[in-house]
Amino acid sequence: MGNPKAFLEIHRQEAGYRPIHDRIHDFGEVEQTLNTRERKLQASRCMDCGVPFCHWACPLGNKAPEWNDALYKGDWELAYRLLNSTNPFPEFTGRICPALCEKACVLNRFNHEPTTNREDECAITEAAFREGYIQPRIPVRNGKRVAVVGAGPAGIAAADALNQMGYTVTVFEKNEAAGGLLRYGIPNFKLNKAIIDRRIALLETEGIEFKYNLKASPSPSQGEGVEIHSDPDASASSCNQTSPPWEGLGEAFSAIIIATGTPTARDLKIPGRELNGVHFALELLSQQNRVLAGMDFNKNERITAKGKDVLVIGGGDTGSDCIGTAHRQGCKSVTQIEIMPKPVEGPEDPQNPWPNFPRTLKTTSSHEEGCTRRWNINTLEFIGENGKLKGVKVQEIDWKPNPDGGRPIMVEKGEPEIIKAELCLLAMGFLKPEHPEYPSNVFVCGDAKNGASLVVRAMASGIETARKVNDYLSKM
Repeated sequence: MGNPKAFLEIHRQEAGYRPIHDRIHDFGEVEQTLNTRERKLQASRCMDCGVPFCHWACPLGNKAPEWNDALYKGDWELAYRLLNSTNPFPEFTGRICPALCEKACVLNRFNHEPTTNREDECAITEAAFREGYIQPRIPVRNGKRVAVVGAGPAGIAAADALNQMGYTVTVFEKNEAAGGLLRYGIPNFKLNKAIIDRRIALLETEGIEFKYNLKASPSPSQGEGVEIHSDPDASASSCNQTSPPWEGLGEAFSAIIIATGTPTARDLKIPGRELNGVHFALELLSQQNRVLAGMDFNKNERITAKGKDVLVIGGGDTGSDCIGTAHRQGCKSVTQIEIMPKPVEGPEDPQNPWPNFPRTLKTTSSHEEGCTRRWNINTLEFIGENGKLKGVKVQEIDWKPNPDGGRPIMVEKGEPEIIKAELCLLAMGFLKPEHPEYPSNVFVCGDAKNGASLVVRAMASGIETARKVNDYLSKM
C-alpha cells in the first residue's frame, strides 16, 4: 500500500459526463476519463482493508486492492494482469457495471466516497490494449469440442474459459453479431460496439469459432450448416419450445452450454396494446444499435421518437436507456413512470441496510438530459386514434401492507389521467425461462439459468459453468 493516508487526504473524483448540450446530438460514449495522474491518485485511496468487502461483493471476486495498488504505483501491466485474473472482460464491466464493489467499499461505509473501482478497471484495460499488454493466448488443445449457444456475456465468458482450458469451442448466435444485450440492448452512448468487436476479434484469434444466424457445421466433415432452429424468427433463448436450442448439433460436441439469456419481455396486456406506437424497450434499443451499425429499415419498420412525446413504463436501467435514446432521436418530451414507490434519496436506505445493496434513487446520465419521472403510477389503457397511439391512461396508486404477509396490496389513490404519448416503451423487465430436463452433457448458465440480472453476474455464471463442464468432461 503506497499511501496509507490517501483516503483521508484525497476525495473521490469521478470522470463525469460530456456536457449535455454536446452529447445528446450523437451516440458517442457519454462518460469521460481522468488523466493518468488523477487516475493514480484515485487508485491510491484504496485502503487495502483487512477484510476487503469489495472482493466479497463482486460476483467475479475482483481483487480491487491489489490492482488499485499496482495502478497507483504506475505498474499498469501488473494492474491488468491482476484484474484479468478474475475478470475476463473488464472493458465491459468498467463501463456498465453498477459497481457492487463500490457499494461494499469500506470508504462507502465511512464517508460515502468509495474508491472509483469501476472507472479504474476501465482505465487499466484501455491502457493494456493501448500499450500492447493484451496479446492472444493460444492454448494446447485437448481434443474435445464444446458448443455454446448464445454469444452474450455469459456465453462468451464460458467460451473464453473453456478455450483457455484447451477445448475447441464453437459459439452459436441467433443474431448477426456477438454480444447479446451488450450489443443489442445497451446503447452506444454507454458502450461503443467497437469495444465488443475488439474483444471478439481477440477471442477468434485465440481459437474460438463464432457461428451467426444459428447456422453451424456439427462436424468437420459436413460442409453444409445445420439450422439449430427451424423457425428463424424464434428466439434462441426460449426453452419452452418443442425444439431445444441445442437440437441439431448431434454428437459433434462433448458438451453443450445454453447461454441464451431471458428473451421474453414482461408485457402489459391492457386495452390498446395492439396500437401502433406501443413497443417493447428492446425493439427500440436493438433497432437503433443496428441502424448505427449500418443496417437499413424502411419507414414502416423504423421505430423513432423524433418529434414525439414519449412515455417509458419501467423505472430501471433499460427504461433509462430508452430515455437517452429518445433524446438522441429528437423527441419532444420524455416521461418515465414506475408502479413501485419512489426510492429513498441519499446514500442510505434504512429499510435495506448494509450488507444489502442500497435501494436508493438512481439518476443516470439519461435522466440528467431531461425527463419527467413519476412513481406509484399504474397503467390502465393505451388510447389511440386511427390505430395510432395518442395517449396512455394512468392512475396514481398506493401500496399498503398485506395483512397475510407477502407482496403489499395495491390500492387506488388518485383519479385516472391521460399522459400524452405517440410512443410508449415497455421496460418492465424479463421473464425467467423455464427449462426441461436436459441430458447430462447440457449445461445452462447466465440469465437463461438465473433470470435477468447484471452483466457481471452473467459473466461469473459463465465462468462457473465452464468449470463444471471441465469437471464433467475430465471424468469421461
